[in-house]
Amino acid sequence: MEIEAFVKEMEGIAPPGLAEPYDEGRIGLVVEGTRPVRRVAAALDATVRVAEEAAALGADALVVHHSPLFSPVHRVAGETARLLRVLLGAGMHLYVMHTNFDRAEGGINDALADILGLSDRQPMPMGLVGRISTDPDAIAAVLGPLRVYGEVRTIERLAVVGGSGFDPALIRAAVDLGADAFLSAELKHFVARESPIPCLESTHYALESPGMRALARRMGWPYLDDPPFLQLCG
Repeated sequence: MEIEAFVKEMEGIAPPGLAEPYDEGRIGLVVEGTRPVRRVAAALDATVRVAEEAAALGADALVVHHSPLFSPVHRVAGETARLLRVLLGAGMHLYVMHTNFDRAEGGINDALADILGLSDRQPMPMGLVGRISTDPDAIAAVLGPLRVYGEVRTIERLAVVGGSGFDPALIRAAVDLGADAFLSAELKHFVARESPIPCLESTHYALESPGMRALARRMGWPYLDDPPFLQLCG
């Protein structure tokens, strides 16, 4: 498959028009390789380790959720240089689907809701609210460790936003849809203090990697797992 056809296929999965304005110029084909696309690998992040593994597999394209070139690049050095050396040395394309895949059908938030078992889903501006009968311990059994702010008993309607979604406006939207708890990552102190419902804080990787895993499974691609090292102390 030529790269133009591959890009068109990816845009059908995660239409660029669904992306947040800040993603303009940061999604799609962010590194152009040299080969037709026959073998594809997927990951959440385009780390050097992931790129090396993709190259070892003979991948012609790597599809990720987070662009490694999100901020303007004024100097190619360090990890950026190492990553580009691997990608360009292998002639590998790098394709990014970020907030457009958050919103896409079957994307990041749908996959998160699937593994948690949410039903009767209603969309928010980002993320969704669904019906469930659960508690933080049961959620942690699926996602890994959680930090819980606020008293939580049984959760009947849960709001989920993959990635960094603890925005006061989103929390208010969740409350309007009947949510009694809000699950996302990277919670700020003032947001937790002001939230009208309990906040359940997971990690960015735990919440978003299921979406890329599901995409890889659906497309028949290998998923390259590279979670950040996390150590719980105390």
